[in-house]
Amino acid sequence: MSTCNTIDHAALARDIKRWARELGFAEAGISGVTLGEDEQHLASWLADGHHGEMDYMARHGTKRARPAELEPGTQRVISVRMDYVPPGTRNAWDVIRDGEAGYVARYALGRDYHKLMRNRLQKLAGRIHAVVGDFGYRAYVDSAPVLEKALARNAGLGWIGKHTVLINRRAGSYFFLGELYTDLPLPVDEPASAHCGSCRRCIDVCPTQAILAPYRLDARRCISYLTIELKGSIPEELRAPMGNRIFGCDDCQLVCPWNKFAQDAAEPDFAPRHSLDGAKLVELFAWSEDEFLKRTEGMAIRRTGYEGWLRNIAVALGNAPGSIAVREALNARADHPSPLVREHVAWALARQASPGSSS
Repeated sequence: MSTCNTIDHAALARDIKRWARELGFAEAGISGVTLGEDEQHLASWLADGHHGEMDYMARHGTKRARPAELEPGTQRVISVRMDYVPPGTRNAWDVIRDGEAGYVARYALGRDYHKLMRNRLQKLAGRIHAVVGDFGYRAYVDSAPVLEKALARNAGLGWIGKHTVLINRRAGSYFFLGELYTDLPLPVDEPASAHCGSCRRCIDVCPTQAILAPYRLDARRCISYLTIELKGSIPEELRAPMGNRIFGCDDCQLVCPWNKFAQDAAEPDFAPRHSLDGAKLVELFAWSEDEFLKRTEGMAIRRTGYEGWLRNIAVALGNAPGSIAVREALNARADHPSPLVREHVAWALARQASPGSSS
């Protein structure tokens, strides 16, 4: 715990924001730890079962909305954001409209951000330590029960949009978030105000109608959940709307007017690997498990697992324009050892055999 009472906390807060930018973060802000309304919203969302199989969302009880319960002594949260779409990435809509290509959410095209951002947060803590001496802190990047969007909003980094994604009026929504919980009594920033107005483009565009109402997302229908978190069979009625999205989905962000202000990523490690910003489905489906593990090393895509990878691509191939190459690729996996893969391949083959059913 920090014991020094001679620290100029206002000056320190200014320094922290400058150091954060020097370490590659686009912006930093500071918030308190009171999240009462957000805790109620989370409890209601969980009670409705909208978290699906993400049991960990409910398992941690109140810790997610009460930072001092997660990390005792926490008085403030330093929230940071980092832009993730690198320059030169293939246009997202062009890939989505190309039925022969696989769409991967733009955040997952390069290096996994978790370790990279956590290391930078540790360096930020090191700079703080050099000034104030020992102090209590803990760095988090999607690694613990943290209401990161609510904390970032309270730190002035953006507001939570109707699609439940954080939006920054100067930088859109294509950025990662991370947090440094600390016992330092730093001055807090002004929370961001909301600027969605009457716009509902994100709600209307969702391929699976996962956004039930403003600020209300049913994860069980969300393509990001279906292609990443869900480990079993994808509900049949949601397969056709998935189109060619094989890992995550960006549609609600792609239509957001605020993303005209989106900033290019400054981090070169986020550049697309293996042409995954528009690779052909047939080629991706041919990857062996060894190739999958080797080519996704250090990437978020690894999270879906090889079976999930084949399951997702099988669905996309079922939705692809009919061709000999597509049918041959699916037939090559028709007897796959995994019942999960076989089921989705069989669905895709049946869809390919039905005239006019593929988009």
